[in-house]
Amino acid sequence: MTNSVRPRILIITRNLPPLVGGMERLNWHMAEELAKHAEVRVIGPAGAAALAPHGVAVEEVSLKPLPRFLIGAQWKALRVAQSWRPDIVLAGSGLTAPLAGLASKACGATSAVYVHGLDLTVQHFVYRALWLPSIRRMDRVIANSHATRERAIEAGVDADRIGIVHPGVELPHALSDPQAATDYRVSHQLGRCSVLLSVGRLSQRKGMREFVADVLPQIVAVKPDVILLIVGDAPKQALHAETQSRESIQAIADVNGVGRNIRFLGLISDSELEILYHVADVHVFPVRHIRDDPEGFGMVAVEAAAHGMPTVAYATGGVVDAVVERRSGRLIRPGDAQGMATAVLETLGGGEAMRESCKAFAESFAWPAFGEKLRPMLGTRHD
Repeated sequence: MTNSVRPRILIITRNLPPLVGGMERLNWHMAEELAKHAEVRVIGPAGAAALAPHGVAVEEVSLKPLPRFLIGAQWKALRVAQSWRPDIVLAGSGLTAPLAGLASKACGATSAVYVHGLDLTVQHFVYRALWLPSIRRMDRVIANSHATRERAIEAGVDADRIGIVHPGVELPHALSDPQAATDYRVSHQLGRCSVLLSVGRLSQRKGMREFVADVLPQIVAVKPDVILLIVGDAPKQALHAETQSRESIQAIADVNGVGRNIRFLGLISDSELEILYHVADVHVFPVRHIRDDPEGFGMVAVEAAAHGMPTVAYATGGVVDAVVERRSGRLIRPGDAQGMATAVLETLGGGEAMRESCKAFAESFAWPAFGEKLRPMLGTRHD
């Protein structure tokens, strides 16, 4: 490393706010936590500088089209590497691993990449020919779950160079307005009915269409007034995500007699989502088991747990790291619609008993804990 008291870390990522999603939140907090003990600079998408954590300098690159972003980010990364001389160059995902690799070579820095799962399984021949070798050459590969670590090994990464650091969560404060949850129920005409919550992009992997076709009718047969609130929309900037449109989900819900039991909220503010975590009873996470499109972790399940809300999920990919059976929710064999319905109904009946264990489980995922685990992986030290 350089002789500076604080190590210098250059992060290169396409996934930062103003884009919305789990990877974007993770990279934002990654920069914030590393900046507590290091000088951090980021090369990211246009619009990111205004939203950057305090003390983190961002150099922006046009987001679209993708080749333009990659070329622009590479040029800026090489320029920063040669002028600033970082000690570590960190790729926020496998997508920017080649850029981090070249930049680290330009200044003799340690190279590292945080991998999420899908960035190890993309089947496009160009990606596999150029990107995977770059990931294999990284000095450090940090996986978001045990499942992602296994995918990295399958992709040819030396197991000794792989560490696991689960994504973090913002531990919530009490609602500033204790009446907000009650008011929300009234304004959205939820009454006293049971409320299920789904949070996430409407992609094929998230399995919402399959849930309303195969699982929700079984739940409604027992609880006719149950409401499923769906937060999120079809992904627009994701590189490899087949969508499930609202229209297709509503259509199949109508066919199965549960059309009136679902409501689409689209993209909502963090403050509204905070209220929803106090309104809903159970978070459902019916992620499908798709070999080449894995769920790397499942941050939303930990976020739900932080608010005392249990998650019922299919046990696939990194979801098994994000939900602990009967502590923060229920894990069901992938594709077992009847098992999923039964677990949701049982959790609705006794979810209150799991509230405190959910919160205790989530505490170990707080973002400061994420930073404490990440820094040793990168070889940095405290001030």
